[in-house]
Amino acid sequence: MIDVYGIKNCSTVKAARDWLDAQGIDYRFHDFKLEGLDAATAARWMAEIGRDTVVNRRGTTWRKLTPEQQAVAGDEDAVALVVAQPSLVKRPVFDTGSALFVGFGEEQRQALLAK
Repeated sequence: MIDVYGIKNCSTVKAARDWLDAQGIDYRFHDFKLEGLDAATAARWMAEIGRDTVVNRRGTTWRKLTPEQQAVAGDEDAVALVVAQPSLVKRPVFDTGSALFVGFGEEQRQALLAK
């Protein structure tokens, strides 16, 4: 089973969930707004795919941060930031157990179909 992380009202997350349903792919949805994001999961993501892939520096939440908050010096800082503000995570995040994918483009769709 795939774990899908995101925010229920995000249009990309909605599209991904609709697509997974249409493909008959079983998944569990983890809503950041309701369930938050734990530090261990965030740290694993940073280690596996890198903070530049995980942290969305183009969104509204990022732009609302102070320059001090945006000064992410390392993975520890990035983990603390996304745990405090999970809306900063690029969405959706797919965790297949053996691989992580971020976003919902053709590359991610093909990778999910291959699982």
